[in-house]
Amino acid sequence: MEPLLERYRWVVFSLLVLALAAGLFTFALRRPGPVVITVLPPPPTPTATPTPTPAPLRVYVSGAVRHPDVYVLPPGSLVRDALEMAGGPTAEADLEAINLALQLADQMQVHVPRGGESTFVPLARRDRPASSQSSSQKTRLVNINTASVEELQTLPRIGPTIAQRIVAYREENGPFERPKDLMKVKGIGQATFEALRDQITVGP
Repeated sequence: MEPLLERYRWVVFSLLVLALAAGLFTFALRRPGPVVITVLPPPPTPTATPTPTPAPLRVYVSGAVRHPDVYVLPPGSLVRDALEMAGGPTAEADLEAINLALQLADQMQVHVPRGGESTFVPLARRDRPASSQSSSQKTRLVNINTASVEELQTLPRIGPTIAQRIVAYREENGPFERPKDLMKVKGIGQATFEALRDQITVGP
């Protein structure tokens, strides 16, 4: 018996080695391969569309204010804000004739009338169209040679003080020869004359 085992010992050893190798090979085939990890960059953050900034308002403030001029105000400002920028109204200002709560627009004129400028429609108060005025208001002319102080105050930009000066001037220098001579009265410049020139006469 022993000689038989001795003869086949190497054969058995070889078979065991082959079986071991086959087992290792099979295990290697069934072993899962390495896991590949892919790193993806984060999605880009959407850029918000910038909101355009409203442009400032350029407003001309004139009339019975302390500092008439062109002022720059933020969007959404009111007529009241424009008056504050101009130093506030003077003692002659008729604030009842304008709408202080009206919202301003770019290149708008805010005219603060003086007392007695009832026929003048300020640009800051367009609550009704100018065409709604009666034809008698449009055609009626004020004779600056015969009008009283009260009648003169119905003209645009003519308050009690200026009306008194007109009467005093014609009493000292005689009647006006032409409407343009009204600018000889202190306090009446080109702008005031242009505002009332179509409403005055020197005729009888």
